[in-house]
Amino acid sequence: MTTTHHAIDYVELGVTDLARTRAFYEAAFGWRFNDYGPDYAGIRAPAGDGEAGGLNPHREPGRSGPLVLLFSDDLDVTAAAVTASGGTVVEGPYEFPGGRRFHFTDPSGNELGVWATG
Repeated sequence: MTTTHHAIDYVELGVTDLARTRAFYEAAFGWRFNDYGPDYAGIRAPAGDGEAGGLNPHREPGRSGPLVLLFSDDLDVTAAAVTASGGTVVEGPYEFPGGRRFHFTDPSGNELGVWATG
Protein backbone atom coordinates (compact mmCIF):
# COMPACT_ATOMS: atom_id res chain seq x y z
CA MET A 1 0.00 0.00 0.00
CA THR A 2 1.42 3.38 -0.96
CA THR A 3 0.85 6.59 0.92
CA THR A 4 0.32 10.04 -0.56
CA HIS A 5 1.59 13.24 1.04
CA HIS A 6 -1.31 15.30 2.53
CA ALA A 7 -3.95 12.71 1.55
CA ILE A 8 -6.37 11.00 3.91
CA ASP A 9 -4.47 7.89 4.96
CA TYR A 10 -6.38 6.27 7.82
CA VAL A 11 -9.79 6.69 9.43
CA GLU A 12 -10.31 5.49 12.98
CA LEU A 13 -13.78 5.14 14.48
CA GLY A 14 -14.45 5.06 18.19
CA VAL A 15 -16.81 2.22 19.09
CA THR A 16 -18.86 1.20 22.12
CA ASP A 17 -19.01 -2.49 21.17
CA LEU A 18 -16.13 -3.70 18.99
CA ALA A 19 -17.67 -7.06 18.05
CA ARG A 20 -21.09 -5.64 17.16
CA THR A 21 -19.71 -2.71 15.18
CA ARG A 22 -17.26 -4.95 13.33
CA ALA A 23 -20.09 -7.37 12.44
CA PHE A 24 -22.14 -4.42 11.13
CA TYR A 25 -19.41 -3.26 8.71
CA GLU A 26 -18.74 -6.83 7.59
CA ALA A 27 -22.44 -7.41 6.82
CA ALA A 28 -23.33 -3.99 5.37
CA PHE A 29 -20.20 -3.29 3.30
CA GLY A 30 -18.18 -6.51 3.12
CA TRP A 31 -15.26 -4.96 5.02
CA ARG A 32 -12.55 -7.28 6.30
CA PHE A 33 -10.48 -6.72 9.42
CA ASN A 34 -7.10 -7.47 10.94
CA ASP A 35 -7.52 -8.55 14.56
CA TYR A 36 -5.35 -6.98 17.25
CA GLY A 37 -6.99 -8.63 20.24
CA PRO A 38 -10.11 -7.41 22.05
CA ASP A 39 -9.05 -3.75 21.89
CA TYR A 40 -8.65 -2.98 18.18
CA ALA A 41 -9.64 -4.10 14.70
CA GLY A 42 -7.81 -2.73 11.67
CA ILE A 43 -9.94 -2.11 8.57
CA ARG A 44 -8.21 -3.83 5.65
CA ALA A 45 -7.69 -1.69 2.56
CA PRO A 46 -10.01 -2.66 -0.33
CA ALA A 47 -7.06 -3.88 -2.42
CA GLY A 48 -5.95 -6.09 0.48
CA ASP A 49 -2.64 -4.25 0.89
CA GLY A 50 -2.44 -2.51 4.25
CA GLU A 51 -5.18 -0.87 6.26
CA ALA A 52 -7.50 2.06 5.60
CA GLY A 53 -8.53 2.59 9.23
CA GLY A 54 -9.57 0.94 12.44
CA LEU A 55 -12.22 0.39 15.09
CA ASN A 56 -11.10 1.55 18.53
CA PRO A 57 -13.14 0.92 21.70
CA HIS A 58 -10.93 3.41 23.59
CA ARG A 59 -12.13 6.40 21.54
CA GLU A 60 -15.48 8.10 22.05
CA PRO A 61 -17.83 7.50 19.08
CA GLY A 62 -20.16 10.17 17.81
CA ARG A 63 -21.72 12.21 15.07
CA SER A 64 -19.75 15.45 15.60
CA GLY A 65 -16.39 14.43 14.13
CA PRO A 66 -15.30 14.60 10.50
CA LEU A 67 -17.80 13.03 8.10
CA VAL A 68 -16.38 10.01 6.29
CA LEU A 69 -18.04 9.35 2.91
CA LEU A 70 -18.12 5.96 1.22
CA PHE A 71 -18.93 5.45 -2.48
CA SER A 72 -21.64 3.08 -3.75
CA ASP A 73 -22.52 1.78 -7.20
CA ASP A 74 -26.15 1.37 -6.05
CA LEU A 75 -27.19 3.76 -3.27
CA ASP A 76 -30.58 2.17 -2.60
CA VAL A 77 -29.11 -1.32 -2.21
CA THR A 78 -26.45 0.07 0.14
CA ALA A 79 -29.05 1.91 2.24
CA ALA A 80 -31.02 -1.32 2.56
CA ALA A 81 -27.86 -3.22 3.58
CA VAL A 82 -27.10 -0.61 6.25
CA THR A 83 -30.58 -0.99 7.75
CA ALA A 84 -30.58 -4.80 7.49
CA SER A 85 -27.19 -4.96 9.21
CA GLY A 86 -28.24 -2.92 12.24
CA GLY A 87 -27.37 0.62 11.18
CA THR A 88 -29.77 3.57 11.05
CA VAL A 89 -30.24 5.86 8.05
CA VAL A 90 -30.43 9.33 9.65
CA GLU A 91 -30.54 11.54 6.54
CA GLY A 92 -31.68 10.93 2.97
CA PRO A 93 -31.20 9.48 0.49
CA TYR A 94 -31.27 12.88 -1.15
CA GLU A 95 -30.01 14.46 -4.36
CA PHE A 96 -27.11 16.90 -4.51
CA PRO A 97 -25.29 18.43 -7.51
CA GLY A 98 -22.88 15.46 -7.80
CA GLY A 99 -25.46 12.67 -7.45
CA ARG A 100 -27.27 11.20 -4.44
CA ARG A 101 -26.28 10.39 -0.87
CA PHE A 102 -27.45 9.38 2.59
CA HIS A 103 -26.03 9.46 6.10
CA PHE A 104 -26.21 6.62 8.61
CA THR A 105 -25.10 5.78 12.12
CA ASP A 106 -23.42 2.50 12.95
CA PRO A 107 -24.30 0.50 16.09
CA SER A 108 -21.84 2.61 18.13
CA GLY A 109 -23.35 5.93 16.98
CA ASN A 110 -20.69 7.01 14.45
CA GLU A 111 -22.17 8.93 11.52
CA LEU A 112 -20.87 8.22 8.02
CA GLY A 113 -22.21 9.05 4.57
CA VAL A 114 -22.56 7.14 1.33
CA TRP A 115 -22.80 8.75 -2.10
CA ALA A 116 -23.38 7.66 -5.69
CA THR A 117 -23.25 9.46 -9.02
CA GLY A 118 -26.40 10.33 -10.96
